[in-house]
Amino acid sequence: MTYSYNKLWKLLIDKHMTRTQMRKAAGISTNILAKMGKDEVVAMDSLAKVATALHCGLDDIVEIHSKRKDKCNHDV
Repeated sequence: MTYSYNKLWKLLIDKHMTRTQMRKAAGISTNILAKMGKDEVVAMDSLAKVATALHCGLDDIVEIHSKRKDKCNHDV
């Protein structure tokens, strides 16, 4: 799976908020923020803290994409 926090970065721009301000408001560590900056997986409780601080849902801050490509078998 791949993770993208592009929605979060856009939301911060819309709210005129820096990443550091968001980190402090959410009470997450700089390590968690760095992982998000690299589109790495972070713990659900950290995502919940960010969503709570920004008054939004999880789907407003992270997108999860499956790398798996479904293959259809047309052999009968």
